[in-house]
Amino acid sequence: MPLQIVIDLQDADLQFFIDASKRVQEKSANLTPQQITDAASKLLVDSANLKMPDFIATRIGKLESMINMVNDVGWGLSEEDRNRVLSALTYFTEPDDVIPDDVPVLGFLDDAIMIEICQRELQPEIDSYEDFCHYRKEQAARRGVDLQEVKAHRVEWLESRRVELQERMWSRRNQSFLSKGFSQQLFRIG
Repeated sequence: MPLQIVIDLQDADLQFFIDASKRVQEKSANLTPQQITDAASKLLVDSANLKMPDFIATRIGKLESMINMVNDVGWGLSEEDRNRVLSALTYFTEPDDVIPDDVPVLGFLDDAIMIEICQRELQPEIDSYEDFCHYRKEQAARRGVDLQEVKAHRVEWLESRRVELQERMWSRRNQSFLSKGFSQQLFRIG
């Protein structure tokens, strides 16, 4: 018999996660981008074979797009946008975060909540990146080009679509901040 539990996070609850994220960002200021994405990838690997609630497993699976967009040469994020995503990923560099990852069943609950927060904050980036990946895959198949080879380089036939999607990303991010009344971004650069 399944049991549904609904968690409503109020502003003060969200602030707790924001503060925790900022503490980890300060603590991991000396990490390289590769170390940050490796640590976030480790969370995916560590959680892959564990039995956990669907709520947590579903959200941890969403972390992959954020990791991939940072490392994707073809997507070619600007340094500012790349740092914004890396800033979000720093939370996952700390295994002893709000709930240590080795706590049975609940160890990844805080990670799932933070991924949800990241998803909301980075939705324009994630949507644009996933659209780019879909387009790239579709076009590579249509052109008979090896997708792995295309992923390793920026190719001319993708450039106009990449620019279009990144402009859409910036526009949607600005609209989102204006509509929500944000005066600051959760994931700051520097």
